[in-house]
Amino acid sequence: MSSLEHKENILPASILIAGTVLALAIYAKVPTDQKVVISPVKHAEAATLPVWDDLGKQMIKTGVIDESRFRAVYESRGKLTQEMENLLTGVENDKIIMTKENAGFLLNLLWALGLGNKNPILEEGEMVNPRYGGTGNFASTGGWTLAVGDPMDHYSAHEFVVLTPEEQARVDRTSRNIYRPCCANSAHFPDCNHGMAMLALLELLASQGVSEVEMYETAVTVNSYWFPGYTDTVPSTQSIPQTSGCSV
Repeated sequence: MSSLEHKENILPASILIAGTVLALAIYAKVPTDQKVVISPVKHAEAATLPVWDDLGKQMIKTGVIDESRFRAVYESRGKLTQEMENLLTGVENDKIIMTKENAGFLLNLLWALGLGNKNPILEEGEMVNPRYGGTGNFASTGGWTLAVGDPMDHYSAHEFVVLTPEEQARVDRTSRNIYRPCCANSAHFPDCNHGMAMLALLELLASQGVSEVEMYETAVTVNSYWFPGYTDTVPSTQSIPQTSGCSV
């Protein structure tokens, strides 16, 4: 994986943890008491995400995002669009629309949010298990080089998105069942940028009253942007049986 300075959705490769890439690893295992139908996502034009409000501004204020360094990355490629400016420093009260053009930028904002937002999954889950070598050594933690100071100073440190117990339970359930091909781990173990960004997205969705089924569907669509090559073998529609997951 190359650096964020060279690729929009990745930070320095020297600390990234390589994982086996599984062609059908993007999937949502829905709990056994539910049946849903996932709509086709192979050629999705846009995905509707939650309201962002002023989360970018909050992350700059707390230092999760170093504004000058973050801007320098994007200005080296041209400039921030008005949409990017609104998400980074303004207030965005409309739902976010993800497209192939802004998917990488949104990935990085959500990565920062997932890293900095206080959540039991980060404090009690796989990320703090000593068998994996230390919380600060993952791609999603040590790899976030656009913070003020040490990124671990911001790890699960800020109450950007505060969840009720029921909302947290939804995030916990869905995050355990949403995987990614870059390292074949679930969003409950967000050891890479995509996993940390997905955790943040699930937190936002839950906090804004999105149902569990819709959370899975949104995750599938978003993963189709972040891993476009891995939806090519997906059937046009897919039912999820009660007792199994579904590759999408």
